[in-house]
Amino acid sequence: MKTLKTISLMAVFISLACFGFAQKQASETMKVSGECGMCKKKIEKAAKDAGATYAVWNQDSKILALKYSSKSTSSEKIQQKIADAGYDTPKFKATDEAYNKLEECCQYDRETSDENNGSNGMTMSNKMNMKKDKDGKMAMDCSGDKGKSCCEKKTEQ
Repeated sequence: MKTLKTISLMAVFISLACFGFAQKQASETMKVSGECGMCKKKIEKAAKDAGATYAVWNQDSKILALKYSSKSTSSEKIQQKIADAGYDTPKFKATDEAYNKLEECCQYDRETSDENNGSNGMTMSNKMNMKKDKDGKMAMDCSGDKGKSCCEKKTEQ
């Protein structure tokens, strides 16, 4: 009987110890600017380098799903690391230097604080490579390379 009490007591202490050391897992989603599969890899890598245990960016919705330990990192640290990689997040805008280091096909339309400059947030390189598609919408002009996207061209080189 004494052995049973001892084992039960040890099990309770072990359970409490595990519960006490368990890390609080946070999860959230946020919009992150980007354009392509190359952006996806860079955004997810930056998030994981900042401490995210799970990071998946959806190219179509521009939404990044995150999971991280709130004891070892924060949403702000993750967003800052993503901005340092060149991508705008809700709390941090990438510096022009970081943005300009992105591949041309990764240079997304940036919102500008000066709405009177007439650029609509587009970089000059994006403007030069834009054309209307068959539906009349503006799209990147990659027609010089057999219809491959800019990122597909870059990965083949």
